[in-house]
Amino acid sequence: MQKHGLISDLSTKTAGIYLHIPFCKQACVYCNFHFSTSLKGKEDVLQAILKELEMRRDYLQGALIETVYLGGGTPSLLSADEINIIFDTIFKYYPVNHLSECTLEANPDDLDKKYLKALQHTPINRLSIGVQSFREEDLLYMKRAHTAQEADYAIKAAQDAGFTNLSIDLIYGTPGLSDKAWKDNLAKVTDLRIPHFSSYALTVEPKTALHYNIMQQKAAPVDPEQAAGQFEILMDQAVAMGYEHYEISNLALPGKYAIHNTNYWLGKHYLGIGPAAHSFDGTSRKWNVANNALYAKHILQEHQLSYEEEKLTRTEHLNEYIMTSLRTMWGCDLDKIEKEWDSSTATQVEKSSHLFQEKKWLSQQGKILVLTNAGKLFADKIAAELFITQ
Repeated sequence: MQKHGLISDLSTKTAGIYLHIPFCKQACVYCNFHFSTSLKGKEDVLQAILKELEMRRDYLQGALIETVYLGGGTPSLLSADEINIIFDTIFKYYPVNHLSECTLEANPDDLDKKYLKALQHTPINRLSIGVQSFREEDLLYMKRAHTAQEADYAIKAAQDAGFTNLSIDLIYGTPGLSDKAWKDNLAKVTDLRIPHFSSYALTVEPKTALHYNIMQQKAAPVDPEQAAGQFEILMDQAVAMGYEHYEISNLALPGKYAIHNTNYWLGKHYLGIGPAAHSFDGTSRKWNVANNALYAKHILQEHQLSYEEEKLTRTEHLNEYIMTSLRTMWGCDLDKIEKEWDSSTATQVEKSSHLFQEKKWLSQQGKILVLTNAGKLFADKIAAELFITQ
């Protein structure tokens, strides 16, 4: 047991590594992640990533590495040789017995037969493909680099190459996306035999190109009611398709959950490597500088890390548990709260849940609080009302 009982011993046995690859061919209008469309500093950033892996080898305190996730950005811009160099560095400095899951985020237009064949000679065993939509109109609105035809081809080519552990992203709430078209998008998931998919409402983030375009009336605005309705379609159709809605934005065939991301929601520790990457060791969060040039300079020239850190109080840790656990089908465990915090806290959370149980937004199964489908539309609001403030 960790100090103060915040994390059980189970959480410290295994951990994950996330590597942020901050490069893209072009910018999607809705994206607010850290990336660059210039590859000018790519070599320096990659060298800094390798060095950071070495410098932070003690961060996870010897936990066995279970998952590695290459996200971005567009990690499929890396060559197979570059991917292997990253994994060689992980194997050199971290305890790795057997990696359960090694995920590469990829754009459909990168996944040709030659690249997929090269990936077979890397530890990558799972692909997360940024499809977003099988409709050309949606892809044009979002300024995606690929076409609907390329998305279909990439999935089939990946399967032919032996990558059966696949996930795709789908976005709903796009202007012009009718409910029928959204159902057709979802139907493609089963047609293509995809075991896992993530689905998000199109969100207009500040300072993005989409926000600017809408403000300048150069793009159709997003309709929250359309998004809510299509989220309800997602929940209903997922059941008919045989998928479990195991997290608000993630759906999978039984047992085909994303291990790396599920471990985030279960509170396991993870190390984030690369510009803007986040890390969590059970008591604090760290996030690297979100600037490629500064990130590389600090590590390669000054031999130091550049990050910000937030120490979590017991109450903050509890509230994070409430928020993340409610997002999952496994729910918020009042017995866990009583064990790792105290009984009065568990009683207070349970009492605060009664209003939402009356509204049929929450259900209580023994000592587990689980969002209903109606409640999933208000997940953030419900979690905030259950938070402990002191």
